[in-house]
Amino acid sequence: TDEIMQQEIRPLVAVDIIEQLHRQFAILSGGRGKDGAPIITFPEFAGFSEIPDDDFLNVVTYLTSIPSLEAASIGFIIIIDRRRDKWSAVKASLTRIAGAFPGNLQLVFVLRPSRFIQRAIADIGIKLYRDDFKMKVPIIMLNSVSDLHGYIDKSQLTRELGGTLEYGHSQWIHHRTAIENFAMTVKSTAQMLQSFGTDLAETELPNDVQCTEELLSSHTDHHSKLKDELKLAVKQGATLLTCIREPVTRSANSKLSPDELENVATVERLLAQLDETEKAFDQFWTKHHLKLEQCLQLRHFEHDFREVKLTLDNLMETQAGFADIGDSVTRVENLLKEQKHLEEKGQEPLEKAQSLALHGEQLIQNNHYAVDSIRPKCVELRRICDDFTNETKKKYDILGKSLELHKQLDKASQWCEAGIYLLASQAVDKCQSQEGAETALVEIEKFLVTAKEHQLSNPKEFYNQFDMILTPEIKANAQRIVQKLEDVQEMFDKRQVSLKKLAAKQTRPVQPVAPHPESSPKRASPKITRPAA
Repeated sequence: TDEIMQQEIRPLVAVDIIEQLHRQFAILSGGRGKDGAPIITFPEFAGFSEIPDDDFLNVVTYLTSIPSLEAASIGFIIIIDRRRDKWSAVKASLTRIAGAFPGNLQLVFVLRPSRFIQRAIADIGIKLYRDDFKMKVPIIMLNSVSDLHGYIDKSQLTRELGGTLEYGHSQWIHHRTAIENFAMTVKSTAQMLQSFGTDLAETELPNDVQCTEELLSSHTDHHSKLKDELKLAVKQGATLLTCIREPVTRSANSKLSPDELENVATVERLLAQLDETEKAFDQFWTKHHLKLEQCLQLRHFEHDFREVKLTLDNLMETQAGFADIGDSVTRVENLLKEQKHLEEKGQEPLEKAQSLALHGEQLIQNNHYAVDSIRPKCVELRRICDDFTNETKKKYDILGKSLELHKQLDKASQWCEAGIYLLASQAVDKCQSQEGAETALVEIEKFLVTAKEHQLSNPKEFYNQFDMILTPEIKANAQRIVQKLEDVQEMFDKRQVSLKKLAAKQTRPVQPVAPHPESSPKRASPKITRPAA
């Protein structure tokens, strides 16, 4: 019992009883009574009594389910045409209808047998057996269709009953099956859309680019197929609507029967339902498609981020390995070249990182759902770029200071060597004369003028300027050269004193004598043991 209760209760449709409907023992012509009551006609049918009870009940139940609830609530009018039959057929029809009619009855018209004897029997029989029919509604016996026209307007009766209502049973069945098929199409389409929507809502977003692309492609294909189904369903409904309205379109004098008008309303309602379903589906799809596209954007962003960050981390690691500041001008210049090469090598990754960070910020501005994941990565990319740029500038500053220092040390050393060479090149015998001594003094004075260009700063300024790069080795080298400068300067001082004495002696009017050995110029030795200042 529970299983039966849980099954969907599906109403009868034309296709279920198509054979019984084609037998035409009962029809719903579309006519209405004066108060709008639907009319069901039982035409003359030779084998009426032989119709199985299930077939009869199914057809009558189906016919009473077609009019609107509003029309059905008024009550049905039944017309039983037995003009060519016998009283027994009238009795059998009334008995069957009374016992199995599922709708609300308002009135029963009986076109009694036209033959005199059968009509007389019918008049007697209806009086004798009225109570047996168990009908609580009037049963009106009519002699002809003219009598029927007194109760029902001719425009609501078919030609068989002397009316003007156009009715074709085959076309009626065709319209009913088409409407019901369209209704099933609308229902199945809505169910497909709902099922697809449920699948979309329950879909977990993939974690990589390829799976996301495949999912997006799969969902888009499915969506396109469903949209095609919707278009076909709308076309089906529009075609059906045209078919139902065809009599009015063909002739301006034609009017649709109330049942046909209800058919039009039914199809229009189904089309409206289809339109609402499509709009709701499109709205849901737009959101889902956007989320899938944003997911794909995120996966691309994450993939690019991992690649760029790995490259930048390797650059930073390489840069961190550049700790050498050089111990000579040549070495520092080579280090600067290497640093320049690293900077050029990092240019493309840095541009990619900046571009990726900009792309991430654009995703955030476009209201991406993964803002909390994207923003930290943008910050990280910019931080690494800034770190590399700042560290590169720092390296250049240090190497620049190192180059300047070594150039100063080299110039000072070269000046010392040049000074020693000058002193050594002054011949002793030439300096014995006044002219020779004065010439040597002039040479020394000219050379000492260049001392300011080549000598190092005073110790305090020197350490302030190069403190960041003064390694123990560089300090030792600088102190050695400072000591050498002082030694050379002392050598020049002694040479100047000696030469000035020689020049002064030559000016006295006395007999020249040979210079004392201590006063003659001696070759200066670069090795001075006096401590540096």
